Amino acid sequence: MSLALVTHPEYSYDFPQKHRFPMQKFKLLHQYLKEQGIATASNTVRPGSAKIELLQNAHCPDYLNRFITNQLTDKEIRRMGLPWSEGLLRRTLISPVGTTLACQLALKNGIACHLAGGTHHAHYDFASGFCILNDLAISANTLITQGKVKKVLIFDVDVHQGDGTARILENNDKVFTCSVHCEKNFPARKAQSDLDINIPRDTQTDEYLQIMADGFEKAVAISKPDFIIYDAGVDVFIDDPLGLLNVSLSGIRARDNYVLKRCLELKIPVATVIGGGYDKNEHLLAQRHAIAVEEAYKLSNTFL
Repeated sequence: MSLALVTHPEYSYDFPQKHRFPMQKFKLLHQYLKEQGIATASNTVRPGSAKIELLQNAHCPDYLNRFITNQLTDKEIRRMGLPWSEGLLRRTLISPVGTTLACQLALKNGIACHLAGGTHHAHYDFASGFCILNDLAISANTLITQGKVKKVLIFDVDVHQGDGTARILENNDKVFTCSVHCEKNFPARKAQSDLDINIPRDTQTDEYLQIMADGFEKAVAISKPDFIIYDAGVDVFIDDPLGLLNVSLSGIRARDNYVLKRCLELKIPVATVIGGGYDKNEHLLAQRHAIAVEEAYKLSNTFL
């Protein structure tokens, strides 16, 4: 079977080049995967824009309305970290649908990849750290509400803690949150996930991989999920400007292969999202984000 990929051209839009957030990486990721023959017209799916009911699975109606109508305060926009625009609004309303769609495709096929998503700093009623809507929480809650799964594990290996995900889902015993992150990094005030794995600053590849693998096995053993959402952030990379860990490219590949292979071995459907990555060279960054998709592609041809 072919690996299902979810993306949308609106994910990358005209954006200030001097801004720290690499907005073109989504387009470049899709382009790179097409060049590799992994993304084709037949396996690429385009999501639509979210209905407000979907977003309310994880967010405050008043907050949603104020973001959509450009009524956030200057302080809220500074915390969001992105300038409000019609382009930002369009992509923001599509991305949670993309992750939800990838989850639905993974339920059907065993594995699927969203070429965006992982906006884990978005909280119930405010944006933070380039994250406006929490696609992880929205998708997990949607799967549960629709009765498609009984227990979701969100396994988040972005270098920053998934604080928004943890807080939105803290009282939801049907979704288990596990965050594997650099302990001395954003956010300064950590939330409490169901399982937090704090990795010391400057940790090297081999040690990182062992800690991550132990964390994955522990999270699966505790939560006993029938679905996994995997946030494969690449900001753990040694040269990522916002990372503070020393993980190599081959380490990222080994990590993604381990997690996805274990999901398939355990027969637990898994959907991937790309998470964080902040290299100024967006072409190299896109190739880094492609690693999880490449590993999913190889494994899907082996297992499925």
